[in-house]
Amino acid sequence: MAGTALRAVVGLGNPGAEYARTRHNAGFWFADLVAAETGGAFRTEARFHGDFTKVRFAGTELLLLKPMTFMNRSGQAVQALASYFKIEPEAILIAHDELDLPAGSARLKRGGGHGGHNGLRDLHAHLGEAYARLRIGIGHPGHKSQVLGHVLGRPRRKKKPPSGKHSSQPSRPCA
Repeated sequence: MAGTALRAVVGLGNPGAEYARTRHNAGFWFADLVAAETGGAFRTEARFHGDFTKVRFAGTELLLLKPMTFMNRSGQAVQALASYFKIEPEAILIAHDELDLPAGSARLKRGGGHGGHNGLRDLHAHLGEAYARLRIGIGHPGHKSQVLGHVLGRPRRKKKPPSGKHSSQPSRPCA
């Protein structure tokens, strides 16, 4: 994503143990991985309506946020973070689950519509469309009547890679 330097990464998901391992929390999983790789430790930050940490990545301070407002209110948390740190939407990366990509794949995108995703819909209302997105594929169940159960369902566990932590294969399912 050329242009504006990245200042914040926001992983979308739903708070609570009942959602922790569901596909809809793929954005939370990504934020957790970034924090783990950079030595960050999330803590609850009421002014940002979520769990927050600062990390150093490639020599630059990077803000990580997991909104605890539930998916359909994510914009409130991201707006609070952006306002407090004076971050333009172009400097924010939103990581979220994406039905239209195969499970385990990911794509970067800037701008565009919300595609029916309630978290993105709320972000559009608060920030506009200029933010970058990491679309984390969770696959489509095949019929629209199965979408809710699929998104809020748990993915099947894949085998761990044979070698260590930095294998090219993820040790956790992305979707």
